Amino acid sequence: MGNSLIHQLQSQPMINHPITKKNVAKNSSTSEAFSTHLQRAETNLAISKHAEMRMEQRQINIQPHVWKEIGAKVDEAKQKGVKNSLVLLQNAALIVSAKNSTVVTVMDRQEAGSQIFTKIDGTIIIDE
Repeated sequence: MGNSLIHQLQSQPMINHPITKKNVAKNSSTSEAFSTHLQRAETNLAISKHAEMRMEQRQINIQPHVWKEIGAKVDEAKQKGVKNSLVLLQNAALIVSAKNSTVVTVMDRQEAGSQIFTKIDGTIIIDE
């Protein structure tokens, strides 16, 4: 039999990263995003990554029953021929593509007060 060569690997110690506030904050925002997805699971609305990011940045939370109502009203608007809708809530304004059933962007009502919305052919007002 021939000589068998055994390659020795240098072992490197595992590095344990301490839990920092930065790591915890990242995990909590991930769990918030997950809970946001769960809240919308009961509606037919999708949410764009941009809109999700805006909700997290602006700390906008929408209750599950409101998501249901938004979904129902967007469906109703779609049946009436609306393609893009501005949805006004007490605490937020959403741009929703009724055509694709997708939330395109989200902002708080104060910010929405100084905006000009274009390419919108329907408005939905929901008093929570």
